[in-house]
Amino acid sequence: MDLKPYLRNEDQRLMALIKSISGIRGTIGGKPGSSLSPIDIVKFTTAYGAWIATQGDNRNIIIGRDGRISGEMVRGLVVATLQNCGFNVTDLGLSTTPTVEMAVKMEKAAGGIILTASHNPKEWNALKLLNSEGEFLDAAAGQWILDHAEKHETAYADVNKLGTVKYNIEYIDKHINEILTHPLVDKKAIKSKNFKIVVDPVNSTGAIAVPALLKALGVSSIIVINEEINGRFAHNPEPLPENLSELCATVEKQNASMGIAVDPDVDRLCFVCEDGSLFGEEYTLVAVADYILSHKKGNTVSNLSSTRALRDVTEKHGGQYYPSAVGEVNVVKKMKEVNAVIGGEGNGGIIVPELHYGRDALIGIALFLTHLAKFGKSVKALRNTYPDYFISKNKIEMGGDVNVKEVFEKIKKKYKKQPVNTEDGLRIEFDNDWVHLRTSNTEPIIRIYAESSTETTAGNIAKRIMEDIKELMLSKVE
Repeated sequence: MDLKPYLRNEDQRLMALIKSISGIRGTIGGKPGSSLSPIDIVKFTTAYGAWIATQGDNRNIIIGRDGRISGEMVRGLVVATLQNCGFNVTDLGLSTTPTVEMAVKMEKAAGGIILTASHNPKEWNALKLLNSEGEFLDAAAGQWILDHAEKHETAYADVNKLGTVKYNIEYIDKHINEILTHPLVDKKAIKSKNFKIVVDPVNSTGAIAVPALLKALGVSSIIVINEEINGRFAHNPEPLPENLSELCATVEKQNASMGIAVDPDVDRLCFVCEDGSLFGEEYTLVAVADYILSHKKGNTVSNLSSTRALRDVTEKHGGQYYPSAVGEVNVVKKMKEVNAVIGGEGNGGIIVPELHYGRDALIGIALFLTHLAKFGKSVKALRNTYPDYFISKNKIEMGGDVNVKEVFEKIKKKYKKQPVNTEDGLRIEFDNDWVHLRTSNTEPIIRIYAESSTETTAGNIAKRIMEDIKELMLSKVE
């Protein structure tokens, strides 16, 4: 039976517009309402401006963008729209998501917009929306903006009340300076190890930020691949194993100490060991948490799709681990509730609250290098100190006719004898193993993550659930 009505094909994938509380994300090109067209960019920027206006009299908004092909075009539309709404814009230019988040607070702005589709391919772009704390909007604010965008009620400012625009390209340096003052970042220890590091910023703004950070930390031997900021990503920009073969090969060829990969907006991070093997993106947070917890006792948070290794490390240090729903805003909310000293996501997202409540690859790099320097051995040796769990990460693309809620209910019924968590999609426990099914906030897909102590078992669990999903889709077609 043909699954085409239910699984998106290549032509469909070229046009998409995803409106969610976490922002507006879509492909460039196509008709308004079905892609991130100029009309949609203006509409949702206007609605965001209307929400900001309900928060008080502050008329200052920060923007910044990653290195995407469409970045300058989207930037022009966003800036002009905000000015037309009477807001004063500070444009950071080519920047990173965590840098914009920090700039909002440091400038005491009313909010911020980051122009990036994060890990999505080059045809995508997005508006990531921030509040006055430099944090992603909560569900209520996000829904307000989505509703307002459909009403088209905003009246624009007259010519005497248009907003202004100014440029400030110094914020990456300010961001790095803040990192250097963190009490657990030890520049002297890092410098003493004479690390040789290969960096893959995948043709985006990590090419500016990561080498600058490494130099500030005393690393003098830096090799950058895919360095040109042109948005024509040399590989799929999501920092997954299948996309990092060039980085792994370069680390081994150059006899480097390690490799570092970030996504286009530098909020996700993963490492490569000195032998060209992967440290594992799930273990980015685990290693940094281990270092922080060894100096500062406390609780940790990660989402339901993240490895249980963080729980193991947290409990080893006498803290308590708490899970959250997937999504940075949910992790941050839980971190605040339990006063966590560190949190993040298994996709390589590190959140260090002393700096700011946002995923930040740059502080992650600084803390990891300090941990490695004080550990005194290789990256591979450090990885071997952590428990081995394997996560199989999969996805099924879906069309608009799929009733995901109905699919999940049937899966839940089939596995009713197992412990189930429905806080975010569907997570099913199998003794010491688990599988988590959820729809993505950023792509038209169902994600299926499974974890076990062996790679084969994790893969088999995920495969079994994917077959269940496809069987349910086929039964509906028939």
